Amino acid sequence: MGYTRNMGKRRNKKEKLQKVYKNRSEEQESTYSGSQEIKWGKLDNTAHLFPVIAGEGMSNVYRVSITLKEDIEQEKLQQALDIVLPKFSIFNCRLRQGMFWYYFEENGKQSPRVVEENTYPCQYIEENRNNSYLFRVTYYGKRINLEVFHVLTDGTGALNFLKELAYQYLRLSHAELREKYPDKLSSHTSLNTEDSFLSNYKKSKLTKGYKSGKAYILKGPLFPIGKMGILSGYMPLEEVKQAARSYDATINEYLVAVFVWAVYQAYLKGMPSKNPISISVPVNLRPYFNSVTTKNFFVMVTSSFSPKRENQPFEEVLAEVKASLREQINKKRLEEIFSYNVTGERTMILRTIPLVFKKPGLKGIYNMHAKANTATVTNLGKIEVAPEYQEYVETFGVLLSRSKGQNVKMSLSTYNGVLTATITSVIRDTKLQRAFFRYLASQNISVTIESNGVYYE
Repeated sequence: MGYTRNMGKRRNKKEKLQKVYKNRSEEQESTYSGSQEIKWGKLDNTAHLFPVIAGEGMSNVYRVSITLKEDIEQEKLQQALDIVLPKFSIFNCRLRQGMFWYYFEENGKQSPRVVEENTYPCQYIEENRNNSYLFRVTYYGKRINLEVFHVLTDGTGALNFLKELAYQYLRLSHAELREKYPDKLSSHTSLNTEDSFLSNYKKSKLTKGYKSGKAYILKGPLFPIGKMGILSGYMPLEEVKQAARSYDATINEYLVAVFVWAVYQAYLKGMPSKNPISISVPVNLRPYFNSVTTKNFFVMVTSSFSPKRENQPFEEVLAEVKASLREQINKKRLEEIFSYNVTGERTMILRTIPLVFKKPGLKGIYNMHAKANTATVTNLGKIEVAPEYQEYVETFGVLLSRSKGQNVKMSLSTYNGVLTATITSVIRDTKLQRAFFRYLASQNISVTIESNGVYYE
């Protein structure tokens, strides 16, 4: 795949004046101390958990990447980052710990240093080593990598930033682009920093908004902490679409079901299990609530299959997967899920508990429910770039890091008629990956496989 193998006056005197302003649908919160302005912002509802649970073994860092048709020049990429970063308040910040919650504060330091990739992806970001920024930019060959601490934004927000970084880099590298297009953001790029959870939630009466039963857990000999196996399959979108259509399923439903089927075959050997194979599926909420926010705006739904008999056919696996996803992925149910979470955050008793006491509680709740899913499958969908840059772009990629109870994850994305399925794993064995891609090949889907090579070391 090209990945390298050796693979982040203080408080105002007594008065604070908060000012909220908008610019191209951008919202920022500001505090003033005398003549000095310090911009700050709240974390969105989803982001509160990430600083509490992050560490070396579970970084909560993901990667989005863009591969160009030319080798990357380090200094031009650094220059592009220096130009683009000040325009994105979501990325131009550092994390601070307040009395009751973490919060963001504008980062006045230089941009983080762009370096050639020299370690495994999705490493924990130590802010003291990264100019206090919560993301990093690296490159390798023709590929630009953006790795993001999930507290900042989700995959949609990260792609928003990555594409502008690539556009700026291409303008610096090509005189014909620089002369024709000014150094300004694309008209399709959002700077909106609304907390769309708060803007759209309705007070919840649910007693539970999440799945908590224990799922089947993938186990096996693990790589050392930080080391990750990566295996990607590239498939013609139309062939995948045709296979999904033959089962009256969407592409997402079909590929989630194939992943479940691979677990069922590779780990359970087609035998019954007292614990279901449960897949966590992030859902982008923006299309459902007319949002263009660059903050996190997604919820997790769960797709499950409970093996009750020996050698159940793929059709039965797909039927359960489809039913569970369709029951949850509709506006009403999605609103209920995130409204439950927001209602909890806004409860007065929780708001008044100091953060030092909240942290153990939040971590405990997370650990309690961390084994409710076997794995995560996320789909960033069809990725598009501005027409003037299309001829310079080869493909995009997405990588997920492990989380507690989930040693294997899969990401999906589509660009220029090619669907990419990337399975990241900290388990040394590749039986699940082999089962997944072999099944797709058996369905007349052409698959080209690439790996970062760690399975052959």
